[in-house]
Amino acid sequence: MASTGGKSRLKTVYKNKRSIGPLHTCGSVAVTGDGSRLVTCVAEEAVLTNILTGEEICRFAGDTQSITSLCLTPSASQLIVFTSTPSLRVYEIPTATVKNKIHPVRVVARAHDAPVHVCTIDPSSTYLASGSADGVVKVWDIKRGYITHVFKGHGGIVSALKFNFPRDPSVVVPQNIHQLITASVDTRIRIFDLTATSSKGDQAALRPIAILEGHVSVPRGLDVTPDGKWLISGGRDSVVLVWNLLAKSTGAKSAEATKGKGKSNSPVLTQTIPVMERVEAVGLLQAEDSVPSSSASKLRFYTAGEKGIIRIWDVKDSSVLYSLSQVADLQTEDQEEQRQIVEAIYLPLISTIVSVHADQNILFYDLNTRNLHRQLIGFNDEIVDAVFLSPNAPKSVDSHIAFATNSSLIRVYSTTGLDARLLTGHTEIVLSLDHGAGGKLFASGSKDRSVRLWAPTSPNDDLSTEWGCVAICEGHAESVGTVAMSRTSGEVGTTSVQFMFSGSQDRTIKMWYIGDVPLVFDASQHGQSLMKCKSLTTHKAHEKDINSLDVAPNDRLLASGSQDRTTKVYEINFSRATGDRSAHGEIKLLGTCKGHKRGVWTVKFGRSERVLATGSGDKTVKLWNLEDFTCVKTFEGHTNSVLRVDFINHDMQLVTSASDGLVKMWNVREEECTATMDNHEDKVWALAVSTDERVIVSAAADSVVTFWQDCTEEQAQENEAKRSELVLREQDFMNYLSLHDYRKAIQLALAMQQPGRLLSLFKDIRATSSEFAADASSVTGNDAVDEVLRTLGGSDLARLLRYVRDWNPNAKTSGVAQGVLYAIMKLRSADDVIAAFTDEAQEGILQSSGQESVKSTASGDTALKELIDGMIPYTERHLSRMDRLVQDSFVVDYILSEMDDGMFDGQDIDTSTMEVDTEVSS
Repeated sequence: MASTGGKSRLKTVYKNKRSIGPLHTCGSVAVTGDGSRLVTCVAEEAVLTNILTGEEICRFAGDTQSITSLCLTPSASQLIVFTSTPSLRVYEIPTATVKNKIHPVRVVARAHDAPVHVCTIDPSSTYLASGSADGVVKVWDIKRGYITHVFKGHGGIVSALKFNFPRDPSVVVPQNIHQLITASVDTRIRIFDLTATSSKGDQAALRPIAILEGHVSVPRGLDVTPDGKWLISGGRDSVVLVWNLLAKSTGAKSAEATKGKGKSNSPVLTQTIPVMERVEAVGLLQAEDSVPSSSASKLRFYTAGEKGIIRIWDVKDSSVLYSLSQVADLQTEDQEEQRQIVEAIYLPLISTIVSVHADQNILFYDLNTRNLHRQLIGFNDEIVDAVFLSPNAPKSVDSHIAFATNSSLIRVYSTTGLDARLLTGHTEIVLSLDHGAGGKLFASGSKDRSVRLWAPTSPNDDLSTEWGCVAICEGHAESVGTVAMSRTSGEVGTTSVQFMFSGSQDRTIKMWYIGDVPLVFDASQHGQSLMKCKSLTTHKAHEKDINSLDVAPNDRLLASGSQDRTTKVYEINFSRATGDRSAHGEIKLLGTCKGHKRGVWTVKFGRSERVLATGSGDKTVKLWNLEDFTCVKTFEGHTNSVLRVDFINHDMQLVTSASDGLVKMWNVREEECTATMDNHEDKVWALAVSTDERVIVSAAADSVVTFWQDCTEEQAQENEAKRSELVLREQDFMNYLSLHDYRKAIQLALAMQQPGRLLSLFKDIRATSSEFAADASSVTGNDAVDEVLRTLGGSDLARLLRYVRDWNPNAKTSGVAQGVLYAIMKLRSADDVIAAFTDEAQEGILQSSGQESVKSTASGDTALKELIDGMIPYTERHLSRMDRLVQDSFVVDYILSEMDDGMFDGQDIDTSTMEVDTEVSS
């Protein structure tokens, strides 16, 4: 949460509403059957995410080793994880969001002798099968945690596993079929009978009942029909094989049955379907009607592999019914390689196929609509720029946000979740983004020396908006590092954008005419040649790279910031195309802002004032007067280069981001930092402010996107509620004192955490006890106070003892402190005091010196030891002082006794001058 200061009318509070961090960086993926939750691997941890809201539900504590395989039980109650150790870890899936990491309920330290790359669970959530790199397959009883079968004999790494438990009641099949089908890199598929048990010395039961030979490369996918009759397998040999597992005859294509078992049914290869790509996943689709799958001609299946496309096949014709893929032009071999599918998951309950790609993106395809339903981006890498978009304005404003990352692909996220789209077109890394008037059209500049303009498809609901490239600007000799579009509409009542500027490493600024660029992308025109924009002017602007451009809100001025440490301001002269007259535009230098000691990374015009803000590598932000181009204010506070700056709150505040990983807010009038927002661990390159200034988005090189929500009103209401509650509590406290209800008064003072009121209360009690005859049986002189201290709760007792420790060093308050401490020690046992700190630590409310919550029993013991160590020295000092006072009192007694004996006969002694404080505190 950000802290604020400065003028009350400028006291704006932004809180971290939500963050988008790395979702999937490596390893396997698992999805619940209803498609609502997703388990992914981020570094060495598994993460459970709510797909619908984008909220991270929990993280599962790992063993600091990479995850090699994972799977969910069909009931979504447990998660099984294998790590490279190789260990087996079983976790319970929480039903609600959990802040702390989930620890495993069972751990098998060495489940295999080699890493496990594939695992699967049977439909009843009873058995787990795991295949390792040494060719060993183990079957586990999940509930009881022991191994039921160990199958050996595979010729290398186990590549696929599938349980065959027939569960279709509409087809009469043998009910005792419980099989495990495996595949390995030796290209063979083996079928094991799980009902067979082996006795000592009898290994026949652990041998496969059939070995299927047909593939010439590694089989990567296996699936069986619900009736247990048909098996399909797909591999990297670019074919899918269809097997009849209940064939009555044997022949050249049949499998080799195990000797001595007397099985009458032998699997037969019935069909070979070439798919013309390496297959990484294959699966059967459920029939759309109730027709039994007794015939292979009724089967439909999907394949996914190297081309990044999911294809739906009809077995009868060995043909592709339709394909599921993004509309994308992959222009380079690297892009094509990154789009390969490494895993595909079929969710029959919601008719969805989930594909996991090599570029760590996860796509959800709806089989009913045959469209991309949702896309989750696993890892954004280094984010360098961001811009809000409003494709459906004015119906909804700032419904999307686009990010430029360390990639040629542009990410467009929905602002309400994790759903995103990837825009392809650039062939090199995209460096800069900017949107035009209305927020529909936006531009991107890239290292490929071009600028592309992007527009949304026809207006639709926010979550299904697609984007496409509608125009391209080419002409720069070097990378395009910054773009800036006009801020006003070309004509009244429209949102068309008339011109745009681009700045490059070639040190020039180009002005482009984009008035004819359409504001809507027509998907039917995809693949046709793009509109090429016309360059109106080219201006040699700086002596070094141009880092930033910005157009004034009225489209009259242009500012440019460069590595040559200067900022230049230009006048824009533009005339629209009318009739036979073409559009005309040029820029004229008005002035140069000099003063930064390092390169200027960002420039931004004020929205309502004629001011310009610049951020530089010299760690400062400067505000410039546009009349004489002099620096009027300098803001210092960042510890590294300032990368982005923007105005908010009618130009009365600035928001900046820097290489120190911080986002800061500044009061322009006072030149002071009013808030520091910290949620990044690397350079914050991207900063975007929503149209209504309610949301600030920061994105950094750590791949984290943070949405900072303006909660000023909520904070004010919360503060007012706290103030009102405090007033009521104070009134209650005074009422309790007047009624001599010391129990409630002490408890309320502890609850309000007001040690001053508590100190005054105990002083009053001592004064009252000394003024009136105190009860001899009372420790404190008041029976009610004794009862309070005797029955005080654990956390309240611990808090009171800490107040006593704080009162003890001061001689003026030490008497009260020692009195309360004496009463507690007399009325409570040592075990009660120890238990008080332990209970408080377990409740998570024990506050250490750093004001951090401590939640362990050991922390409670440590806090008690620190308390005692802090009280003993001062208590010993008070005891020594009391001893000296007692000794001094004997001197007085001696003098008085001598006076009685006439030692000073004949002498006038004024005893009134002898003042010795004999009051000894308990």
